[in-house]
Amino acid sequence: MSTQQRFVLPDLLAICPLKGSTNPHYLRAAAESTAWVKSYNTLSERKLAFLLQGSSELLVSHAYPYAPYEQFRACCDFVNLLFVVDEVSDDQNGYDARRTGEVFSHVMRYPDWDDGSALAKMTQEFKQRLLASSGPNSYRRFLMHCDDYVNAVAREAEYRERGEVLDVASFQTLRRENSAIRLCFGLFEFALGIDLPDRVFQDQHFMTLYWAAADMVCWSNDVYSYNMEQAKGHTGNNIVTVLMREKNIDLQAASDLIGEHFGVLMNRFVDTKKLLPTFGSDLDLAVAKYVEAMEHWVIGNLEWSFESQRYFGAEHDRVKETLVVKLSPVDEN
Repeated sequence: MSTQQRFVLPDLLAICPLKGSTNPHYLRAAAESTAWVKSYNTLSERKLAFLLQGSSELLVSHAYPYAPYEQFRACCDFVNLLFVVDEVSDDQNGYDARRTGEVFSHVMRYPDWDDGSALAKMTQEFKQRLLASSGPNSYRRFLMHCDDYVNAVAREAEYRERGEVLDVASFQTLRRENSAIRLCFGLFEFALGIDLPDRVFQDQHFMTLYWAAADMVCWSNDVYSYNMEQAKGHTGNNIVTVLMREKNIDLQAASDLIGEHFGVLMNRFVDTKKLLPTFGSDLDLAVAKYVEAMEHWVIGNLEWSFESQRYFGAEHDRVKETLVVKLSPVDEN
């Protein structure tokens, strides 16, 4: 752990040329989705307050600004559902985290699976919304990502139990799955009304774009959330800690490295976008929409991080202006 009392965030917005937007259905869908989560009483008062303070639906508004109302509402429900799974599993050991995740994945995969839990009911209701307008290809891929997500969350809990911090390469592989970013990307086709064939996801240039966008979200999320997580005693599942350990550097140096790497990823994304091949006249527009959807997630995540109180609390405006984060004391409760 660093002995620093504050650190300066990398100015990721300054090196991100993408333009953000928000969804016009935000206010209505956010109110409905929040009420939906609260109705299940799955979270303690403290965790529910944290969910509401974090404005998950505002993230969805930034990340899926093009989605029609029904699809947007489903995306809001999904991100809130992920929050429930994440918050519950954060306090569990590997075995119990896997059981929690499997409630989610089993309901998604099996038509009649139900253990009677509130989480199963929530997942079933989200699933019905998703199936209403999901194509077979995208839904099959979504189920695969569900399984990978559950496995990764369970592994994260096992590492946390053992106090183990991975090396950078191993952590990046894990983070791509346990962050749920692939599930969030998996909603693009549902929200856009498209259903891409697998051959698009087998294209080298397309997947270079995909991983660059996913990693930009993960690395920025980790540096923004570091103070919140260290205050909760959960530092192992964060690229900041991984870099500090592997490279024997302090917190500020790790933050600076994340800024440099984000710039590399952004340049890779911009350059590779020019190299995308044609997939045929019937597919090229759909692929272009998917790429644009990735861009919305990258810039949307950056903008939301400073608009909500999720990571920086009431200080979010000041942190956006100064980029200075004061480390919070560790919460012993």
